[in-house]
Amino acid sequence: MGDHKEQPLRVGAAVRRRRRSLELTLAVVAERSGLSVPFLSQIENDRARPSTGSLEKVADALRTTAVELLAAADPACSVDVVRAEVVEQVRGQEPDAEPRSRSLVRGHHQMHASEFTGDHDAGREFQYRNDQLMYVADGAVEIEAEGRAYRLGRGDTLYLTGGVRHRWRATVADTRVVVVAVAEHIEAVRDRDRGRKR
Repeated sequence: MGDHKEQPLRVGAAVRRRRRSLELTLAVVAERSGLSVPFLSQIENDRARPSTGSLEKVADALRTTAVELLAAADPACSVDVVRAEVVEQVRGQEPDAEPRSRSLVRGHHQMHASEFTGDHDAGREFQYRNDQLMYVADGAVEIEAEGRAYRLGRGDTLYLTGGVRHRWRATVADTRVVVVAVAEHIEAVRDRDRGRKR
């Protein structure tokens, strides 16, 4: 019942919501992503299923991640089961493709959680609006944040407040990292300037 294994994953509405929240036109997203306006329109209207690479280009253009877009794709449920065997189905990858990521929470919710398995792009910098917790389920990682390097092993966690720029990489093969965060659409962090009395 709460298991959405048979339901097709549609990202169009999630892409459109994100684009509109940033007040961007399809033309701007096309320029940023290198994809055509007609193709982006087909994605938004669920007439085309983007490849993993195309979805990542769209996500980068929208200042988010493919995992976040996939997480916002399914309708919200009060109870939902995400099965381990749907990793490849959700991401559209071959079973042996590396690295892999999957959303552990589907739909438009206040919390988001993702699992990353295997190698990771160490050069890519992340900065999230809200707080997040990184948990090393297996293996080891090195995380660079606030000008310092942190080495984490199995069972270790690292908490990052919203706005902290960071990058990370797996230092051991078959590393699994779980990232739990307050969803980007939630106003969880009060802007310092807004918080001041005038």
